[in-house]
Amino acid sequence: MATPTQTVRDIATENPASVRVFERLGIDYCCGGRVPLAEACATKGLDLDEVVASLAEATPQSVPGAPDWMKESLSRLAAHIVKTHHAYVTQEVPRLNGLAIKVVSRHGDTRTELAVIQSKLEDLSEELITHQGKEEVVLFPYIGKLEQFVSGNGAMPRNCFGTIENPIRMMTQDHDVAGHLMAEIRNLSEDYTPPAGACPTFRAFYAGLHEFEQDLHQHIHLENNILFPRAIAMEASIA
Repeated sequence: MATPTQTVRDIATENPASVRVFERLGIDYCCGGRVPLAEACATKGLDLDEVVASLAEATPQSVPGAPDWMKESLSRLAAHIVKTHHAYVTQEVPRLNGLAIKVVSRHGDTRTELAVIQSKLEDLSEELITHQGKEEVVLFPYIGKLEQFVSGNGAMPRNCFGTIENPIRMMTQDHDVAGHLMAEIRNLSEDYTPPAGACPTFRAFYAGLHEFEQDLHQHIHLENNILFPRAIAMEASIA
């Protein structure tokens, strides 16, 4: 059961079903998840007892068939991230940027925030695509080879970055940048709320941004809170 002194990230890691509660309440469990639950609730003006009760109801059974990524191999987790979240970003980035162009051209004169959202979305897109490439070409393959070595199925892999903590630190910094840009987009869009009478394209754009944010949170959570700490611990075990 979640306690007020547990960090949000630890709760999300121990009970994947809690992520739904955090998303609904707007509690950051990925980039900003290192704070105690009590502090996170105070920041959001949420009743701590009510949040704890909601988390108690979020049992693992409420997400049927979900893997326990704390127990699965790191190779499988990395493959899941690439297939599920990296692929989603690659697919959604062009679509969202295309919608942004249409919405700005039609409504930008009266909704000046749209051009700012478009610019930040472009920055976010570039950040994520570059970030994913570094993970897929360098970091994830190295983690897979390191895991094979630990299990006795391969040689100790060579690298050009020293300890694995160095590239992981860079990836975590990238996540912080992406999370900040996404938060700015949320604020500019007033929590992805289209104006009354907004056209279908406008509504589709904001709905797409909201879905993109939710996927990004889960994406970063899997890396920051599970894959990266486990990879660091694995490397330390053979030092």
